[in-house]
Amino acid sequence: MPNRLAQETSPYLLQHADNPVDWWPWSGEAFEEARKSGKPVLLSVGYSSCHWCHVMAHESFEDQETADYLNAHFVNIKVDREERPDVDAVYMEAVQAATGQGGWPMTVFLTPDAEPFYFGTYFPPAPRHGMPSFRQVLEGVRSAWADRRDEVADIAGKIVRDLAGREISYGDSQAPGEEELAQALLGLTREYDPQRGGFGGAPKFPPSMVVEFLLRHHARTGAEGALQMATDTCERMARGGIYDQLGGGFARYSVDREWVVPHFEKMLYDNALLCRVYAHLWRATGSELARRVALETADFMVRELRTAEGGFASALDADSDDGSGKHVEGAYYVWTPAQLTEVLGEADAELAAQYFGVTDEGTFEEGASVLQLPQQEGVFDAEKVASVKRRLLDARDARPAPGRDDKVVAAWNGLAIAALAETGAFFDRPDLVEAAVAAADLLVRLHLDEQARLARTSKDGHVGANAGVLEDYADVAEGFLALTAVTGEGVWLEFAGFLLDHVLARFVDPESGALYDTASDAEQLIRRPQDPTDNAAPSGWTAAAGALLSYAAQTGAEPHRTAAERALGVVKALGPRVPRFIGWGLAVAEALLDGPREVAVVGPALDDPATKLLHRTALLGTAPGAVVAVGAVGSDELPLLADRPLVGGEPAAYVCRNFTCDAPTTEVERLRSSLNG
Repeated sequence: MPNRLAQETSPYLLQHADNPVDWWPWSGEAFEEARKSGKPVLLSVGYSSCHWCHVMAHESFEDQETADYLNAHFVNIKVDREERPDVDAVYMEAVQAATGQGGWPMTVFLTPDAEPFYFGTYFPPAPRHGMPSFRQVLEGVRSAWADRRDEVADIAGKIVRDLAGREISYGDSQAPGEEELAQALLGLTREYDPQRGGFGGAPKFPPSMVVEFLLRHHARTGAEGALQMATDTCERMARGGIYDQLGGGFARYSVDREWVVPHFEKMLYDNALLCRVYAHLWRATGSELARRVALETADFMVRELRTAEGGFASALDADSDDGSGKHVEGAYYVWTPAQLTEVLGEADAELAAQYFGVTDEGTFEEGASVLQLPQQEGVFDAEKVASVKRRLLDARDARPAPGRDDKVVAAWNGLAIAALAETGAFFDRPDLVEAAVAAADLLVRLHLDEQARLARTSKDGHVGANAGVLEDYADVAEGFLALTAVTGEGVWLEFAGFLLDHVLARFVDPESGALYDTASDAEQLIRRPQDPTDNAAPSGWTAAAGALLSYAAQTGAEPHRTAAERALGVVKALGPRVPRFIGWGLAVAEALLDGPREVAVVGPALDDPATKLLHRTALLGTAPGAVVAVGAVGSDELPLLADRPLVGGEPAAYVCRNFTCDAPTTEVERLRSSLNG
């Protein structure tokens, strides 16, 4: 019989709806039940594409004996971390403080007042590698709750007090300058892996936001080392197994330093960020590899993640059926020499093995290989390679596909909108711009209420109950601002303004300028979460700083610029110390130091060829964080277009920076030179 999760919309929660565990969703009713029954709470947090979340579910939550014990002695709450990042952040902070590490599934035991007192992540069904079994943990917690409840309450109270005292060291509320950004670059150089690209050791994550900083720093200063790190890292990733060489798109991370074997889940946020990174790398260098990867990643998002409503799904699972009914990580993506021969025949299989690095020994498990590009493509016949790729992709499409998490997360769709809008504009792909507009339309139609408050998620056209957090407001505003620049439609600037007004009113501390991840009127947890560091995606804090700065440049709104500058104070404090973890904040700081530049393109009409050429040139400028407005002469849709006439009856571009404007130009080359360097 289904449990309470059957009424939820989260795919992750629905995966647990038929567990024998009597699950509750996160709710006041669950904690009221704990108070009435006198039981402690088991909080289990995970997400749909999490491999070990599925393992623990199969081993423990689907086991009747374990479920009976849980139901008898605990009130059990299941949370999708992607729906409730605030809940996840608060308790993950406690887990990391107590154990020195974290991860998912996250397992936390709470008092009925939601105060944590015991922590962990994955627990096996039997003792293993020094870990107690899940049953041993449950019995230990039950015993402590029954026999030493005062001690448990004291521990929980101390943990909550410790968390409350962990305030952000905010610095002096001044944005970083030349010195801090140079120190950040030096810190990145020290952590850079010159042989393999990327930063640090295994596991290796795509450093999307750091690469954006490096590209902007090079554009502003000419530092060749910054560009080299960005270029080499992107090439290594694109040639590695972390990139899907047949279907495009990136896996979550590489388990090794060489980018060979990925953790195979594909997340929307990674692909949106990386699509934009490669498009920006092409803009800076003209790299054909960067162009191909940007377009293939955009096409992957539209083909495999787009929902029927026009939004973008959250993720594809790492696991899939290996053909025997058993779910295995990577089964959809890996190949053996025998499988190549079966699809291609011996001669073409040999070519494919050389081209993609498939060996008899394999690079993955059981003799299978993850496809890579270990050699330069130019030594192979391009037409033959294209035929091989098409046939392998067709054969792969016939395999059981990984599961898809269909929920639409506002923040990640905002990132996708920005990436698709810019990629479509750069490479003359209006279909990609149309996909970005359709996703933006969905967010406005479904996720925004009458007061422009944003819902975090939707699924199958039904909006979720959870309120948007700071990253939702900031990343959706970022997407709308990118659409403003690409389409010239003022409605997207207007919607971005609505969202950023909420940021100023509900997420910013008026005294310090610090930002919180949840709104002032959001559900109160044991701590109001606040984290400026970038992780898999830009933090809400740094994303908000970037969107506020761009909006101020588009509109002249001084409160938004002031808020952006104050928010960047934390980047001044953290950038020189931990540059890998505040890359987007550093990128925004580069834009602030550069102005950012404001570009207005006016012509007789948007479809006028000369106007379109000036507009495209403006979009392809590398000046950090430059904002672009385009429209017909006399239009009042965008503030930057006000009082901008044609020049000699011809379309013209106006470039301003730090309250100083260049003379308008009608010449493409002059505009290009003014926006590069």
